Amino acid sequence: MQSLLTAGRSVHLALGKRAFSSSARRWQAVPQEKPVLMKEFKIYRWNPDQPEKKPELQSYKIDLNQTGPMILDALIKIKNEIDPTLTFRRSCREGICGSCAMNIDGQNTLACLCRIDREGSKNTKIYPLPHMYVVKDLVPDMTLFYKQYKSIQPWLQNDNPPEKGEHLQSPEDRRKLDGMYECILCACCSTSCPSYWWSQDEYLGPATLMQAYRWIADSRDTQGAERKERLQNELSLYRCHTIFNCTRTCPKGLNPAAAIAKIKLELAVD
Repeated sequence: MQSLLTAGRSVHLALGKRAFSSSARRWQAVPQEKPVLMKEFKIYRWNPDQPEKKPELQSYKIDLNQTGPMILDALIKIKNEIDPTLTFRRSCREGICGSCAMNIDGQNTLACLCRIDREGSKNTKIYPLPHMYVVKDLVPDMTLFYKQYKSIQPWLQNDNPPEKGEHLQSPEDRRKLDGMYECILCACCSTSCPSYWWSQDEYLGPATLMQAYRWIADSRDTQGAERKERLQNELSLYRCHTIFNCTRTCPKGLNPAAAIAKIKLELAVD
């Protein structure tokens, strides 16, 4: 009798498994293949190891349905699957590090924040940041840019630091830094500025000047007069002609032109 019950239970379980399995297959979603959507990318190429070869735009075609939505996704796919010699900078992929700054279809921006135009009939042209020396392909030489940033002494300077605890400031004073401390030094704004193109040996450019005002406006810093004195010359600051290219192109939505205007105002009233 026990053996009959055991056999019956086994048959019941087997039937239940078959029913469950059949039901799962019936309701399981069937993935559909997306249609091929080819798009052409024309990318600036120059190799310092081949100085006799002039820079050129090299074409690559990829299926947009086989890559992510951003320009950086396309560049990574091209490098990984088509041409491993393609060179560009990237790191965080979140618009935080500023490494992947480049000129995309005439606009300085971050490749990780720039969406691919899914119009397959239109090609996308990608260049390094303009008016900078090129190390290779899409990699600009940032040496001068960082040297200028260092020249403004971008750190807190205080003659009477607190013996214990932190440098405190009011919420109102803290809010004065909003829109400046978020700068990631990607150089998109500076390399979009005609004044910086022609006078970058002397003119500090929008990114560096905004960071200069970030410290001038900081209530905890006691070197504001010295900071402004270093800018009191014909070229470091006053080459800015308020064209607003810097503000239009900033991928973080900041306003370097406003910061520069505030420096000029403070220098005028001192």
